[in-house]
This record gives sequence, structure tokens and C-alpha cells, in this order.
Amino acid sequence: MTDFLPFDDIYGVAIALLLPITATILVVQRNPYYALVLRGIVGAVAALVYALFGAADVALTEALVGTMLSITLYAIAVRSSLSMQLGVLASSDLDQRKSLDMLTNVLRQSLQHQHLRLELVPYHSITALQTALEQKDVHSIAFLADSVDYNGKPVLSLYEVRTRVLRLHSLLSQLPEEVVHPVYVSIPSTVVTPPQVSTQSIFEQSDVEQIKGV
Repeated sequence: MTDFLPFDDIYGVAIALLLPITATILVVQRNPYYALVLRGIVGAVAALVYALFGAADVALTEALVGTMLSITLYAIAVRSSLSMQLGVLASSDLDQRKSLDMLTNVLRQSLQHQHLRLELVPYHSITALQTALEQKDVHSIAFLADSVDYNGKPVLSLYEVRTRVLRLHSLLSQLPEEVVHPVYVSIPSTVVTPPQVSTQSIFEQSDVEQIKGV
């Protein structure tokens, strides 16, 4: 008789130990994309543990709902929220394309540290850019600075980037001044006033119409 555990028990213990280990790594993970992968591993390990203990229905539920469905929803949420939509002017000029490439390269290097993606949204005029920012269709807009004066100081930056998000403004403020001049734009929330509903009954309204000769 030996003091060692049977092979099946050792295999089950090894799988069970993976659950707290992967869960701990998931909690301390800062990269959201790596966290999605670890979440899938945690769900798979939990499903295996349930299956080893004979709970096949719980294992199937964990695999379908706790792993596949939750990872799909998390992936959609991460992709939609961790992105910066930048409105730019669509131009066929080669020099403007080169300057725009310089801007996008600097932005991508800065956003990469925050696990953010850069999405360029082209527009055909500065008016369309400003309208898109005011209507909150994009997070930021960028156009050539043209040495515009701000508070008596000339802007020597290549691009002026206006943003309505404070976090993005703080990130843009850390970029080289010769490339980006960040400007924060406060856009108030639009409140739609509901139409006033008459408190008169149908009979009272008809009486008023008869008095007015309608």
C-alpha cells in the first residue's frame, strides 16, 4: 500500500489548483485582451472541475453561459469602449497625408500604453468635423493648426486636436508639442423638453373649438 494518491485524484487536484491560480492572474491583469483569454481559461477549468465531480449539467452551463457567452459580451464591450474615434479631413494631398501619418503614429504609440485603439473617421470639411464633435459622433477631431494664436501665444504644433473627453485630453497633453496641440471642448448634454400635453378633456376641447368657430 502506498501513501501516494491515485492517478485520477492527482489529476483532479492539479486541475482544481489551476482555478485559483488563473483567477488570481486574471484579477491582477491590466491588459483587457489578455484578461479575456484568462477568463476563458478560468471558465474551462471550472467546467472541468464540475465534470470531475459528476455535475455534468453545471459543467455544461458553465461552458456555455459562464465561458462562451460572457467572453463574447466582454469582447464586444472591450472593443467598443477601448477606442478613440478621431475625426480627420479627407484629403488627396500627399503632404497632408504624410503629416496625418505622423500624427496617427504618435497617437497610436501613446494610446497603445493605455490599451486603446485609434479609429480614423474622415470628413470633407472643418464644419463637418465640428458638427461631428458637437453631436458626439466622434471623441476628438484633428486639423492643421496653421500657427493660430491662443492667449497671445502662437501655436507651432503640426495639428490641433480638440477632444470632449478629459481623459483623452490628459493623454494628448503628454504628446510632443511640435506635433499635437490639445484643446478640451466642453459639450453640454442636450435635454429634449417634452411637448406640453393639454389637460382638457375631449368634450372641453370641442366646446372651445365651437366657441372659436372652428
